[in-house]
Amino acid sequence: MTLSVFAAFWAVSILFVITPGADWAYAISAGLKGRVVIPAVGGLLSGHLIATMIVAGGVGTLVANHPTALIVLTVAGACYLLWLGLNMLAHPATPHVDGIQVSASWKHWAIKGLCVSGLNPKVFLLFLALLPQFTDATAAWPVPIQMIALGLIHTVSCGVIYLLVGFGSQVVLHARPAAARVVSRFSGTAMIIIAVILLSQQALG
Repeated sequence: MTLSVFAAFWAVSILFVITPGADWAYAISAGLKGRVVIPAVGGLLSGHLIATMIVAGGVGTLVANHPTALIVLTVAGACYLLWLGLNMLAHPATPHVDGIQVSASWKHWAIKGLCVSGLNPKVFLLFLALLPQFTDATAAWPVPIQMIALGLIHTVSCGVIYLLVGFGSQVVLHARPAAARVVSRFSGTAMIIIAVILLSQQALG
């Protein structure tokens, strides 16, 4: 693979990364909670890595060819986002720095992040649609390795943007509890809207 191929892929994938969505909403909510941005983003990135491995391993094509599997994935992801969004509306986050609570919740935030991205069918379908277009069967690297390399580029981009979003929300809103609650409710509403759209697509499809 050439540098130009990597650059072309990055130029396309970064457009998806900088588009606010469920991952952004989760990173913002982590920033409002304090020192859980890193585990939360780590969980999100784990979901992207899993999606990369699934597509690179050929399982992605098999799943894509079975509509029932995609429906189950979509409904499960939508229900999880709906649950998260409703919880954020019911209990809007406010900035705090409780060391004991934060320490105990690192694993919790990482697992939730993994579920947010891992159960998001948009992540899976993005890799399924995008990665094969930038691979070359005649290249020295095997196609699965090429997909993994491209997936890593996308994941690194996600990591940089999500960390900026998470820490940015923490810095900007830490001294503004009222504004933080508004942003938290906005993030929760965004998750609910995404979930409703996903479920509506399945109902209408």
